[in-house]
Amino acid sequence: MPNVVTAALVQATWTGDTESMLAKHEEHAREAARRGAKVIGFQEVFNAPYFCQVQDAEHYRWAEAIPDGPTVRRMRDLARETGMVVVAPVFEVEQSGHYYNTAAVIDADGTYLGKYRKHHIPQVKGFWEKFYFRPGNLGWPVFDTAVGRVGVYICYDRHFPEGWRQLGLNGAQLVYNPSATHRGLSAYLWQLEQPAAAVANEYFVAAINRVGVEEYGDNDFYGTSYFVDPRGRFVGDTASDSKEELVVRDLDFDLIDEVRQQWAFYRDRRPDAYEGLVLP
Repeated sequence: MPNVVTAALVQATWTGDTESMLAKHEEHAREAARRGAKVIGFQEVFNAPYFCQVQDAEHYRWAEAIPDGPTVRRMRDLARETGMVVVAPVFEVEQSGHYYNTAAVIDADGTYLGKYRKHHIPQVKGFWEKFYFRPGNLGWPVFDTAVGRVGVYICYDRHFPEGWRQLGLNGAQLVYNPSATHRGLSAYLWQLEQPAAAVANEYFVAAINRVGVEEYGDNDFYGTSYFVDPRGRFVGDTASDSKEELVVRDLDFDLIDEVRQQWAFYRDRRPDAYEGLVLP
C-alpha cells in the first residue's frame, strides 16, 4: 500500500490575545482531524503577534517555558484529543535572560518529543529578532513521530541551505517551516527557496506564513502557505494571500525513496571536499 500521510498546516490572523489565538488553532486542528490529518503545524510564535516588528521589553511577556509552559501543555492535550502530531512554535524562556524562537514537537499520543530552536536570527527593519532571541543551540533534531520523521526549520533559517541539508542527513521525511514574512521584503523568494530545498534534500516541506497586518507594525503578511514534494511540486494549491486558511494535503512518503533512487543526490555528495563551508 502507498505510504500516504495526511498533513495539515494553519496560516492565521492575529486575534488580539493569546487565549482566543489558542482556541481558534484548536478548532482548526479538530477540523483537520475530521478531514483525516495525522500531523499539523502552526506558524511562527503562533500564540502571539509577531512582536519583533518593534523592539520593546514589554514583549518578553509572551515567553513561556517549554515543555512545562501553558501553551505546550495545552497542545499536548490537543494532540491526545485529535490523535495528531503537533508542531507548535512558541517564544521560549529557558531561564532569566535566555530566550529562544522555538518549536515544540508533540507526538500523536501527547508525548513531548523535543524542540527545535531557530539558528539564524535576523536584525533588520520589521524583524528585530536579536532584541529578543538567542541563536538556537540544539542542533538539527529530527523527531520519530507517529507519522514518520519530522523536522523543523523556522522562518529566516530558510535562507541558509546548510540546515536544510543537515535535516535531510538526519533522516527527515517532512520539514515544517513556520514563518512570518511580508510582501515588501522577500516575497519573490517564498515560492522559490522551499521548493528548491525540498528538491536538493529530497523530502516534503510545509511552508507556513502568517497572514494580515498586525497591531505592532505595518508588515503585511501574505500567507500563500503550501506543501511541496521532493520533486519541488506544490501538493495542491497554495493558500490565500489575504485570508486565514487551514490546508490539508495527502503526502505520498513513498515518493521520497523513489526520488532518492532516481536522482541519487545523497549518493553523490562530496563531504570530503566541503571543508571550506565551515570556515568563518
